[in-house]
Amino acid sequence: MSAFRTPRSHTDRLRDRIAEGDMVRVAEEALRVVDFSRGTWGGRWEQVLNQLRDLPAERRRELLHALADRFGQAGDDTEDRCRHLALCGLVSEDLDDDPLAAERHRALDDLARRQTFWYAARFDVLARAELAAGRPLHPPVVAVVRRAALDAYRGDDLTVLARQLTDPVLNVGEAWAEQAMRDATTPDWQALLRHLLTATASKPTAKWDKGARALLDTLGTEAVRERLLSWLALVGRPRTLPLEPRAWDPDINSAYDPYNATALRGLAWLLSLLPPHPGTARALGALVETSLRKVAGIGPRNPKVANAGVVALARIDSEAALAELARLATRVTYKNTAKLLDTALEARATALGLSREEIEELAVPAYGLTEVGRATHRLGEATALLEIQGTRAVLVWRNAAGKPVKSVPAAVKRDHADELKELKTAVKDIDKMLSAQSERLDRQFLARRSWPYAVWRERYLDHPLVGTLARRLLWTIDGRTAGYADGELRTLADEPLTDGTRVELWHPVGREPAETVAWRDWLERHGVTQPFKQAHREVYLLTDAERATRTYSNRFAAHVLRQHQFNSLAAIRGWRNKLRLCVDDSAPPATRELPQWGLRAEYWIEGDGEEYGLDTTDSGTYLRLRTDQVRFYPIDAPENWAHCYGGEYAMWRRDGQDPVAPIPLEDIPPLVLSEVLRDVDLFVGVSSIGNDPTWQDGGPGGRFQEYWTSYGFGELNQSAETRRLLLERLVPRLAIADRCTLEGRFLHVKGDRHTYKIHLGSGNILRTPNDQYLCIVPKSDPAAPRTGYLPYEGDRMLAVILSKAMMLAEDTRITDPSILSQL
Repeated sequence: MSAFRTPRSHTDRLRDRIAEGDMVRVAEEALRVVDFSRGTWGGRWEQVLNQLRDLPAERRRELLHALADRFGQAGDDTEDRCRHLALCGLVSEDLDDDPLAAERHRALDDLARRQTFWYAARFDVLARAELAAGRPLHPPVVAVVRRAALDAYRGDDLTVLARQLTDPVLNVGEAWAEQAMRDATTPDWQALLRHLLTATASKPTAKWDKGARALLDTLGTEAVRERLLSWLALVGRPRTLPLEPRAWDPDINSAYDPYNATALRGLAWLLSLLPPHPGTARALGALVETSLRKVAGIGPRNPKVANAGVVALARIDSEAALAELARLATRVTYKNTAKLLDTALEARATALGLSREEIEELAVPAYGLTEVGRATHRLGEATALLEIQGTRAVLVWRNAAGKPVKSVPAAVKRDHADELKELKTAVKDIDKMLSAQSERLDRQFLARRSWPYAVWRERYLDHPLVGTLARRLLWTIDGRTAGYADGELRTLADEPLTDGTRVELWHPVGREPAETVAWRDWLERHGVTQPFKQAHREVYLLTDAERATRTYSNRFAAHVLRQHQFNSLAAIRGWRNKLRLCVDDSAPPATRELPQWGLRAEYWIEGDGEEYGLDTTDSGTYLRLRTDQVRFYPIDAPENWAHCYGGEYAMWRRDGQDPVAPIPLEDIPPLVLSEVLRDVDLFVGVSSIGNDPTWQDGGPGGRFQEYWTSYGFGELNQSAETRRLLLERLVPRLAIADRCTLEGRFLHVKGDRHTYKIHLGSGNILRTPNDQYLCIVPKSDPAAPRTGYLPYEGDRMLAVILSKAMMLAEDTRITDPSILSQL
């Protein structure tokens, strides 16, 4: 019968109980109303509850105690108990009786450990009851109410309540916000925090700026800058008050408090109104990166705050801010923020009458380096040498006698603390910029760039920072290839090359193999480690199979990739991709637009699996992808689309557009074909489940066993072939050379217990006898010692193979129990 009850029927039943005058039965019926409505007190349910509000005070007092006597019936469910308490709060309005005050306190204490609450739980009624009793809400409770008021389905009365809660100014629970409130000890500083909370638009308005400038005039720009930068340094720290996530919640303790996030946006805007300062640009850049860091179940932590950081940097007219924008443009992959960065750099370039590429080149600061990769700083009687070594900057100290010392001299720490801090900050900045510039240079192969010789020397070869990368690359000067060694540009025959007209970045496509090999020898002879593969770069030439298929390549089809890893890597390499969800939805393939060539490359992919939780994340995103063809189209051709869980790709034509055929692979410039296929090879090589030793069981249901085996021990791809050629040169120089041999797809290592075969593509290991699989999961250790000279950086699998070989050659010294159990 209960299934047919409506608000009207409950109204009639409640009216009858009230007419009978038995408040016990009224209480029982009122609790049924709450149970049926599940806390939804709007609409016609409001008419039911109004009957209780209209009771005389004495009758409501009787009803209140009858409800209090039945509180035990609510059980242990938090929301059921809160609805019961909320009903009591409704009945007790204007009464001086509060029999369940202690229970309400406990309920609010439980609330303080939550991220938010469903509106139907009616925690807001409990909060109002506390306020009506003259007791202020605890700051953690205030924080929950404010966060709940920001939810999309909040009630208007909840919004009104949140606006009434003005103390504390910010939500507690985040280190930066709590420090800001401790620092805001005067009314003017409190006013500044309140102004930050008004940053609700995508960009600051003239009115917002006017109010901010008035506060700056009162407080002083230097004082504001110092405090704001100290607050920003705490953003992203672990929560000071951890929240208790429910089973279905994302990683809420790693997310920003959404209420405080608005203040963070205002904080970024406010910094852009201060006089330019290198520390400001650095802090804003860090805020952008911290705000885009991925959080499980959420994605980027808070893109709105990241965008506010970009907007602020774009408003600062300084070299440091421009450098930070350029650096972020090479690192940020989140689409909306990347678009903001592009817009900011384009606007700056237009204002200066330069191209986007030129503005990125000019934006790289020297960071105090007085020559390429070096700077000397005198601090009292000690000397600090700041030097770039490979991919990182280091500080080398000498004492008054000029002798090297391992640590910072005590006198420097005591007498030059500020200068020491600046030096350490410069080291961190240089490391970040080196990584960004290396990635930018690696993308130049498809940019069709060339430079006047004098400009190139200034911006590249002789630039204090970029020069440390440029001097490890090969360049073509007026048709002659040169590298930098012994203080000069030199040809293959080591003849100095002192002048030129036009310079381009050298690429092995179109070169004779003998020339490429000769340059590899040249790099090795001069001990040059390239920042990325150039002389050893893989070259992907058209195959007979691709000539037969004409318009598509199946070279990297039928692979199983980890979707999130693929998506991140694709973004870093300049590809556009959409995560596949296990829902009724369609998406275009992963694409890379090549405007300099008028082309668009496509890599066709689809989601793998169909079972939620097993094949997807909790949010329904596929964990894995299956791969298909690589194709090329004119850049303005309509996009192909396919269902996320598979099916035929079809061209989506608008406004009567004609279909556009794919371009035959033979018509694709060899450099473009090679670089695009190299990207795709990288996606497969890094993201494939086949190179993960923990997938030896074949994954869910063992359905990937055949693929894992064929990939993990099968034919080598192009990058693995390059690795094999390099190992042929490296292995004879290793301390374990007498225990190693290269045969086909494997590096054979003779240990004392067994002989092992390490696959050169996946790094997977087989051991004698009977080629039994040996699972060794590599550990990421950036500080691990190098195995000697390597001609290029960035091949993690090469490092994994060499480290495994070193371990297995001395297998009697292995102590790891998980490995010993397999030996």
